[in-house]
Amino acid sequence: MLTVLIPAHNEGHKVNSTAPPQITETLESLDNQTARPDRIIVLADNCTDDTIELAQQGCVEVFETVGNIDKKAGALNQWLNTHLSELTQSDLVMVMDADSALNPDFLDNALGYIAKGYHAVGGVFLGKEGGGFVGTLQRNEYARYARDVARKDGKTLVLTGTATVFTVQCLRDVVDGRTNGDLPLAGDVSQVYDTKALTEDNELTFALLHLGYKIIAPPECGLKTEVMESWQDLWKQRYRWKRGAIENNWHYGFTRYTAKYWGLQIWGMIGILVTVAYLAIVTYAIASDGLHLQIIWMAVTAIFVIERVVTVHMRGLKQMVLAGSLIVEMPYDVWLQACQAWALVSSMFKTNKNW
Repeated sequence: MLTVLIPAHNEGHKVNSTAPPQITETLESLDNQTARPDRIIVLADNCTDDTIELAQQGCVEVFETVGNIDKKAGALNQWLNTHLSELTQSDLVMVMDADSALNPDFLDNALGYIAKGYHAVGGVFLGKEGGGFVGTLQRNEYARYARDVARKDGKTLVLTGTATVFTVQCLRDVVDGRTNGDLPLAGDVSQVYDTKALTEDNELTFALLHLGYKIIAPPECGLKTEVMESWQDLWKQRYRWKRGAIENNWHYGFTRYTAKYWGLQIWGMIGILVTVAYLAIVTYAIASDGLHLQIIWMAVTAIFVIERVVTVHMRGLKQMVLAGSLIVEMPYDVWLQACQAWALVSSMFKTNKNW
C-alpha cells in the first residue's frame, strides 16, 4: 500500500490567474499518475484559507494538526507518531509538498526503483511558471540541478521534500536509531523528522545514509515546484537551506557519509573567496587601465559564460541567450554566494534562526 502525505499550510492560492490553486494542482497530479496511490492524506497545518475545503473537494482524507509549532516536520510527525505503527513493513509512504506537481509517471518510476532495492526515491524538480524575472533565474538554476543529478545517475545529496517515496521499514528504523543512540535525537523525543533542524529533509537523508539505506533521485521521477516570487522570499528560503545544511553537518560530525557534504561546504567557501578575488581584480584592472583586461581574466570570464549557457540548454534558446548575459548570471551567482556566506557566519555565531 502506498500512502501519500501532503503537509499543507495555506496552499489555496494560485501561482497565476489561469492556474488552479496550489493544493488542487498537487492533488490533480496524483490523480493523473499511471500508478495511483492507495491513500492520499492532506495534513492541514494551521490553515486560515480554503486549503481544507479544496482538499475535501479533491476527495482525499484531511488530517488537521493540533497545536503544531514545528511547521512541516511537526505536521508530519503528528501523523506518523500515531499511524506509522499501523502500516505493514512492506508498505510505502510518499511525502510531498503541497506546491508540487508530479509528472504522470513519477510513481510508476519510483516504484520501479523500490523494487530494485532502494528504500527512498526522491524527485528531481524544475520550477513552475511565475515569479517574473526572479522566477526565471530560479527555473534556470533548477534546470542545472536536474542536469547535474542526471549526469550522476541519480546520486543525490538530499532527498528533496518536494516529493520522496520511503519504505515504512526505513522510517521505522530512523525512529529506532534515534531511540538507541545510533542517530542524533530529533528534538526531545524520537520521531521520524527532526523538528530542530532547519532543513528536515536534509537531516533525514543523513539519517538514512548512516543507517546504510540505498537512496536515489532518478531523472525519471520528475516534478515541478513553486518558485519564490520576490527576492526577499528567495533569500529566506536559500538562507534556511544553506544554514540548515551547515548545521546538519555539525550535528552529525565528520563521518564517511558526511565527508562529501563537508567537502562541498569547503568548496563553496573557496568559491566565494575566488569570486571576491575575481571581482576585485577585474574592478582594479578596469579602474587602472580602462577595459584593457589581461587575457587570463578574459578567459576566466568566457569559461563562466560558456558553463552558464551549456548547463541551461534544456530550457531552450531564449534561456541560453539570457544565461549568456554576464550582467544577469554573475550577479545572481554572487547573490547566492552572499547568502551562503551569511548562513555560515550566522551558524558560527549561533544567531537566532527561524523561517
